[in-house]
Amino acid sequence: MQEERILSSEDDTIIFAKELAPKLRKGDVLALYGELGAGKTFFTQQLCKFLGVTENVSSPSYVLMNEYVGTYIIHHLDLYRLDAAEEVLELGLYDLYENAITIIEWPEIANGMLPKNTIHIYFEFIDQNRKVRISRK
Repeated sequence: MQEERILSSEDDTIIFAKELAPKLRKGDVLALYGELGAGKTFFTQQLCKFLGVTENVSSPSYVLMNEYVGTYIIHHLDLYRLDAAEEVLELGLYDLYENAITIIEWPEIANGMLPKNTIHIYFEFIDQNRKVRISRK
C-alpha cells in the first residue's frame, strides 16, 4: 500500500483521518513522521475522534504515552525525547501492539522494533500545504 495526498487545510486532515479510521483494527501500528508542527498530533486527535474516543487527546511529549478508550484501546506514544532503543523497550512497546491500536509520533528510534505491517505516515510541508505519504511495509 502506497498513497500520497495533499492536505491543504485542517478539513483535509480531518477527512483523511475519517477515511482511515474504519480501516484500522486491533493490532495495527501507525508510525507518524514529520517535522515539529507538521500535523502529527492534530491528525492523531482527529483519528481518535473517529475511533470513538470522547476524551481530550493530547500530545504525550512529556509522559511518553497516553492511553485512550474508544472502539479500541489506543496507545499514543511520542518518542521524541528518547535517546536510546533500550528506553523504548522499557516502555513495553512489544506488549502494546497486540490488544490495541498503537500510534507512535517520532518513531525513528524504534524503527527496528515496529511490526512488519506498520502503517508509516510521513507529513511534509509543501509550500502552504502539507503532503502526506502513507506506506505499509
